[in-house]
Amino acid sequence: MSVALQLSGADVERLLAPGACVAAVEAAFRGHALGEVPDPGLLGMHAAAGGFHVKAGFLTADRPYFAAKVNANFPGNGALGLPTIQGTILLFDASNGVPLASMDSMSVTALRTAAASAVAAKYLARSRCACLLVCGCGAQSAAQLRALLCVRTPAQILAYDQDPAKAERFARLMGEETGRAIVASRDLPAAVARSDLVVTCTTARRYIISREMVRPGTFIAAVGADNEGKQEIDPQLLANAIVVTDLTEQAARIGDLHHAIEAGAMRASDVHAQLGEIAAGLKAGRVDDDAVAVFDSTGTGLQDVAAAVAVYRSALALAG
Repeated sequence: MSVALQLSGADVERLLAPGACVAAVEAAFRGHALGEVPDPGLLGMHAAAGGFHVKAGFLTADRPYFAAKVNANFPGNGALGLPTIQGTILLFDASNGVPLASMDSMSVTALRTAAASAVAAKYLARSRCACLLVCGCGAQSAAQLRALLCVRTPAQILAYDQDPAKAERFARLMGEETGRAIVASRDLPAAVARSDLVVTCTTARRYIISREMVRPGTFIAAVGADNEGKQEIDPQLLANAIVVTDLTEQAARIGDLHHAIEAGAMRASDVHAQLGEIAAGLKAGRVDDDAVAVFDSTGTGLQDVAAAVAVYRSALALAG
């Protein structure tokens, strides 16, 4: 099989600005809610020390496209000097099956996941953001902050990681990049209590954000639970919040919603909306400034194909 373009992670980051990715992902979610885009596909398989998942989706832009992403997720790789997540996205012309591009999936995954958080924050976070907390300063964190800054202007930014050195490094580097003062916090409950926009991008396997930590009006983008063994949000917090998912059926199987259902705290039918329904105006976003809202982000092939198409079209435009 030959593909026209082979794009590295650096290529993807150069070709796809955070704002453009946010717009592409929002349009894809909206199209799905309106019935213009078919349901994405998901396949997951476990390995001895990790696992693999395949996410796939269709999208029509200037032509029909199909993308399939194969990602490996091995949490112990840090000790081996390897990335936790590695993989590839293949993009095809869906009208004739011609392979168009192969691109690094780590960069696409970070960008599209962050874009979904930003779309959710656009509709669910209060318009005035006094404090934004990035919880988990690993591979996702920089993309999350860049995307969220496309839709909100926080007066203060905090960073937390169970490894304080990671939080301090993130605060320094992203402070230099964004021109904003970012403070590393060592006290997670205190940091959450001060924040009205929180993004959690960790590998936690038991919830780290409890109901008692969160003040009224907070919006949380919960990014880390992308398989059934991972969890970031207290089921009781979800049960007492406005819960929005990327795809409810998927979140009920592998997201934080899955754990809330297992705990008997809520049912899938208690979910307020899928993100696309809000973006399409079919359901309301935030209507109460004191309500806590949680976006359960499990990641979908819809986001992957939207970002991959945006990267591909940007590459073609630059090539002339």
